[in-house]
Amino acid sequence: MTSTSSPRKRRRPTRKLALHWPDETELVGVQFNLKPVSSDALFPQYAIALHAWFLAQVRQFDPTLSARLHDDPSEKAFTVSALDGPFQAGERQLHLIPEQTYRWYVTGLSHSVTQFLHVWLDRLPGRVEINKAPLKIDSTELFLAPTTYRELLESVSLPGRGVKLTFLSPTSFRRKGYHFPLPVPYNLFHSYLRRWNDFSGIPVEADPFLNWVDSEVLIRRHRIESVKVPGGKRGSVTGFTGAIDLGLAKRNEPEEFARLFYTLSALAPYCGTGHKTTFGLGQTRSGWLLEEEEQPITTPVEERLAQRIANLTDVFMAQRQRLGKVRVEQIEKTARTRATILARRETGESLQAIARDLELPYETVKTYAKLARRALRESEGEEEEGGDE
Repeated sequence: MTSTSSPRKRRRPTRKLALHWPDETELVGVQFNLKPVSSDALFPQYAIALHAWFLAQVRQFDPTLSARLHDDPSEKAFTVSALDGPFQAGERQLHLIPEQTYRWYVTGLSHSVTQFLHVWLDRLPGRVEINKAPLKIDSTELFLAPTTYRELLESVSLPGRGVKLTFLSPTSFRRKGYHFPLPVPYNLFHSYLRRWNDFSGIPVEADPFLNWVDSEVLIRRHRIESVKVPGGKRGSVTGFTGAIDLGLAKRNEPEEFARLFYTLSALAPYCGTGHKTTFGLGQTRSGWLLEEEEQPITTPVEERLAQRIANLTDVFMAQRQRLGKVRVEQIEKTARTRATILARRETGESLQAIARDLELPYETVKTYAKLARRALRESEGEEEEGGDE
């Protein structure tokens, strides 16, 4: 038995933004309106394929830029969303609905990426390819106006009236090696400031500003909920969705900090929030949208896969820790990789597809799958023995 999530109506802008922008543009957001070619099925971690398809497009036009976006360990100068639209949810897969329009969002955060997007939009292929589920590119439009970091900074009016942000896809931060699924102002603005310092060319000393955020930025209202989803290439992520209303304490705050507070809030929809924003997480919009037409959603299929990965990771970590031979960080990485492979294999995905997504040799993935199954059987055997006692 399958169920269909309700279509989301989305507010349209009062004016359509032109798909051309000045050469000096450093920030822009593009919306792709896609239609399925047929009622194909997607595996829950299809955002990995969207990420890979986008980088393959970059590689065709600018191999150097593609390599930098793929290999650079610092912040990535783009974000990629998951598909925004209804799915018919099966037990293990998501089924596209023919004739339904799915929205897909890509943002550029540097001059080189916005230049690529400008050229690419004039030479788009006819389809977005997600493994074996192609979607026709029906139309494109801008959902975030082209601008520069300097223009964002200079456009801020003081005093401001607070900031409202909506998090449409699960959002999480890395804190002490774990996921932190709460929109604490310090974490929010640490996330935005990292992108600002990496790409703006207008660096800001982090500690004084973030200490000010910690003491002066107030949460006036929020409506959030947590959800567990597959995250990036490996493992699962516990994140939050919802909306938050922020304000400043009634003190004589430094004008430069207040200005940066509002500037980074305006940057948030471009750069996303938290980590794994190039795999669909952390999609952020300005305003409180929960009582309007946009509603953040996840599907039960994604949640089941994420929970399965998390449970298997715990099992495999417990087994390895008993051996006492490997550092905890390495134990966790290995356990998460094997859990991801086994959980995705259980949904019916091929080992070849999993190997491609994880960028691992096929034989390695095949071996990990066998070892994961064996470890799971051993764990289940231990539980049965303990129950008999």
